[in-house]
Amino acid sequence: MRLFLIGYAVLWAITLPLVLLYLLWRSRRDPLYRRHIAERFGIYPAHSGETVWVHAVSLGEMRSAGPLIAELLERGETVVTTHFTPAGRKAATALFPSEVAKGRLVALYVPFEYDWVYRRFFRRFRPKYGLVMEIEMWPRMIASARKDRVPLFMCNGQYPEKSFNRDTDRTALRGELARGFAGLMIKSETHAERFRALGATNIAVTGELRFDQPIPPHLLTAAEAFSKAADMDDRPVVCTASSVQGEDEQYLQAYKTVQDRAGKAGLPKPLFIHVPRAPERFALIGDMLEAAGQNVLRRSKALNSALGLLPDTSVAEADILLGDSLGEMYFYLALSDITVVGGGFVAKGAHNVIEPLALQKPVLVGPHIWTIEYPAVEAMAAGVLTRVETIDELADALFDGLYSKQAVKAKQRLKQFYAEHSGATQRTLEALPGLIEGAHYDG
Repeated sequence: MRLFLIGYAVLWAITLPLVLLYLLWRSRRDPLYRRHIAERFGIYPAHSGETVWVHAVSLGEMRSAGPLIAELLERGETVVTTHFTPAGRKAATALFPSEVAKGRLVALYVPFEYDWVYRRFFRRFRPKYGLVMEIEMWPRMIASARKDRVPLFMCNGQYPEKSFNRDTDRTALRGELARGFAGLMIKSETHAERFRALGATNIAVTGELRFDQPIPPHLLTAAEAFSKAADMDDRPVVCTASSVQGEDEQYLQAYKTVQDRAGKAGLPKPLFIHVPRAPERFALIGDMLEAAGQNVLRRSKALNSALGLLPDTSVAEADILLGDSLGEMYFYLALSDITVVGGGFVAKGAHNVIEPLALQKPVLVGPHIWTIEYPAVEAMAAGVLTRVETIDELADALFDGLYSKQAVKAKQRLKQFYAEHSGATQRTLEALPGLIEGAHYDG
């Protein structure tokens, strides 16, 4: 590991100009990438007192950290969050604006991977301990925290089977890095066993923090008002959430199949809500759907800032509502009877299924679920999530679910499943004292 860290430092020294060019390139679309660049080199605003450090690389990780940070703040802690992307940093300030104003939460860019930068970070913010969200393993961060006796824990961690098989076949690096943490708080026992197989110790199984995320009530209220205004009572709705490049044309094929079968059977016309994952693809996907003959209603043109229908806008003739907006996923999900979670029809894997499960919506995913092994395996066993292998199977499952009222029948199972998997925030905080006591810094 010492040899690796030497090589890693040399690599960072060589590639730093490329990293800076990358940030500059990303700043063409988002100017925030080139702001606060000094923070990445350990130059920070003045700060006094101890903190709890939470590293959440981007938006998804920050959202999962939200309930835990809220509880830490409630307990009187001062929290410093670090992020690589502006989306993560913006999410921190948006979730806790009053705490930011009072100086009880400080959101920063994560230091570049240099020991001297982390040393400055530790001196300035004096973290009692650090929590690294999800699967992030930054070698210099881990090594510097260990060197400076800052207890650094993986939090809400997971170890997908695909990654485990690759690591055990090819490299022991992940095991070395996992053993560098002061302790690990892992989503499920299955994932914990994989870390143990690589020699990691001081592990607690704490569950999935995303199950504790608050649901924005204004989005649920807006969905209810939209349904009434659009007269949606008898119309079945499907929400395809976070579709990725390579999937949209496949989903369109499923939509057409369901539309054709419903039309021939004289059943109510379905409404498909299609929400692409990347904002830069919103317009492109809308154009593609229209070119395929679909009547597309774009959220950006049909709804106002409060998610109300604009004058002279009709939903009755629309085939697809394009969700070309950010931060409104719960609105789209609340409108649906069934949710399709994107990513599962490409090798990179499916995205977060917890949000629709929180709203008690049955979920369909494609074959590639290694990225969401937990809680997907448990959700399939509970009968609240279905994995399909092909687009034809997806179309069949959608048609059966929409018109046989399976979504209504699944409500109780969904409610029970969500209740059984909540509470990770408290389990995490309860595990911390024992993990801190069990931490060691030998080697």
